[in-house]
Amino acid sequence: MDKLAIVVPCYNEEPMLKISSEALRGVLDDLVAKGKISPDSFVLFVNDGSKDRTWDLIEEEHKLYPKQVCGVKLAGNVGHQYALTAGLLTAKDMSDVTVSIDADLQDDVAVIEEMIDKFHAGCDIVYGVRRERKTDTFFKRTTAQGFYKMMDMMGVKTIYNHADFRLMSKRAVEQFSQYKETNLYLRGMMPLIGYQTDSVYYDRKERVAGESKYPLKKMLALAFNGISSLSVKPITLILGLGLLIIGISVLAALYALISYFTGHVVPGWTSLILSIWFLGGLQLLAIGLVGQYIGKIYIEVKHRPRYNIEKILQSEE
Repeated sequence: MDKLAIVVPCYNEEPMLKISSEALRGVLDDLVAKGKISPDSFVLFVNDGSKDRTWDLIEEEHKLYPKQVCGVKLAGNVGHQYALTAGLLTAKDMSDVTVSIDADLQDDVAVIEEMIDKFHAGCDIVYGVRRERKTDTFFKRTTAQGFYKMMDMMGVKTIYNHADFRLMSKRAVEQFSQYKETNLYLRGMMPLIGYQTDSVYYDRKERVAGESKYPLKKMLALAFNGISSLSVKPITLILGLGLLIIGISVLAALYALISYFTGHVVPGWTSLILSIWFLGGLQLLAIGLVGQYIGKIYIEVKHRPRYNIEKILQSEE
């Protein structure tokens, strides 16, 4: 049977840690009883530099359930995407299949069994996808839909209404480990891996305790990081804008010349307006062309360490 690791990134999740541990251990017990996973499967909590007692609680859970609860302590707060990556790459050498889920458990743990079934049917990646967004506010629902449409326009492959709740086989995680980017956007990177994929659908729940770690500011930062990390299309748009302005400057030149010869112009206006339009368009064109090359280099050259692991708690067996 395959050994499952449920990877849970945590940042200031003191109110949720015990609840999450109990719920996820229950999932493991159920799947083991049904013969779908190995009895030595485990939950791997990743402490992302929390300022509360999150790590202390992880250690407590590990002492109480040494075979089922493991932990990774990062040396500092590096952000959700890096913490999740640290968990996946750590679990890679300890398991055959991983499931990533947030500690708030708003994603439905009941569909993990369906993910495992699809894994056994041959899928390497199974995405957890929300059925609908009725529980979201109008603002959040509208901005989320706009975000996915914008990502599609920018050429970034994403799964609509999918966050970071997903199953990955060992070879999918191995392939993901070959992606060395510093600026991570996992939702856009996973479709690049390939292999056989599928989706499971669920209704998102309300957070039981604690507060959301993704306010609007962080969501906007994540969106910008996703676009800038996986697409150079914004730079291409600048190039197109430069070409458009040069075209407009030609029309402005014709208008200025007509105005000059018909005498409906202030002396010096023609040369001033022509220079402003032409040089402005030329500058944007030059920035766009140079940006094309910088963008390609930017995508390739990312060698900074993404995280630093301070301590790992794992089963001795």
